[in-house]
Amino acid sequence: MARRTDTIAAAPETLARAEVQALTPYQSARRIVAAAGGRGDVWLNANESSEAAPYALTQNLLNRYPDAQPGEVIARYARYAEVEPEQILVTRGGDEGIDLLVRTFCVPGRDAVLQFPPTYGMYSVCAETSNVRVVNLTTDPADDWAPDVDALDEALERDPGIQVVFACSPNNPTGGLIAPELLERLIEATRGRAILVVDEAYIEFAPEASAKSRLASAPHLVLIRTLSKAFALAGIRCGFLIGSPAVIGMLKKVIAPYPVPTPVADIAEQALSLGGVAAMERRVAGTCKRRAELAQKLSALPGVLEVRPSSSNFLLVRFAEGARVFKALWDQGIIVRDQSRQPTLANAIRITVGTAEENAELIAALRGILGEA
Repeated sequence: MARRTDTIAAAPETLARAEVQALTPYQSARRIVAAAGGRGDVWLNANESSEAAPYALTQNLLNRYPDAQPGEVIARYARYAEVEPEQILVTRGGDEGIDLLVRTFCVPGRDAVLQFPPTYGMYSVCAETSNVRVVNLTTDPADDWAPDVDALDEALERDPGIQVVFACSPNNPTGGLIAPELLERLIEATRGRAILVVDEAYIEFAPEASAKSRLASAPHLVLIRTLSKAFALAGIRCGFLIGSPAVIGMLKKVIAPYPVPTPVADIAEQALSLGGVAAMERRVAGTCKRRAELAQKLSALPGVLEVRPSSSNFLLVRFAEGARVFKALWDQGIIVRDQSRQPTLANAIRITVGTAEENAELIAALRGILGEA
């Protein structure tokens, strides 16, 4: 019989925790394409901004560690988000914020997070990586995928291990919003029972729907924000958690000592200047205009069954033959995101709103695939 040391020597990966060995990692847009050996000429699969914002570094003291939390970035984001600086934690993108929430509030092997699929995949990946259970309350497309608060209440009553509830608004991948009255019910259902996390990564496309006005009366509410989408800075990985000072204080105990590199803070400061915010708002307006035009053209194509209303920078489109359309676009170098493996999203494809030229290329390709309307 082989000794354990021999087995480990031959396969050191077996030393990894069992839940990590069994984990299916999050399939990011770039990872999917790279794994399949695909090429991309038109990238409409990652919900990035279609326009780049030019920045030049102004801070060059790269021999020194950065601030644990960059003060000027926090001050500018507080001004932009209309909250107090002590309510903000700067993170390496929204994904680090998700991971921090799981690791701070959930005991591995005992506790759980709850989510409302179809939704963003990193909630479950972060939980499973930490050996935290995932409770799924699948939503109904007939009800615009709205979270079922009655089911949530029952789940919280039945399972006191649920420590964190994730709700995405605007939701990825459906593009829908949580209505104000429903948000109030979510807040009350979780009060005294769990942390309620509202992921607002796309909130700049529907700023009136932000939950930030509820923060003062709901100390268990946390918002996830990012510069990756509307601010056109996916490449610098800069996000924010907004919550009560007490919750932010707990998260600060867990976050890495130097999470925000100096160049990231430098560019984030520029993006959050008054001029940077104004430029973001102009980009958002242009994206929303192109989104409406793209939705109209998609709706007119044969084989398109539905184009869902969206409050984000993407559209969820249901095709009669989703797999065929996805593959045909892929073969032409037009990369979109297949959502068919998500519950209730059979034959659905998520399409990021591109530039006018990219959208035109997409429509021309689809006309060739589907035939003229």
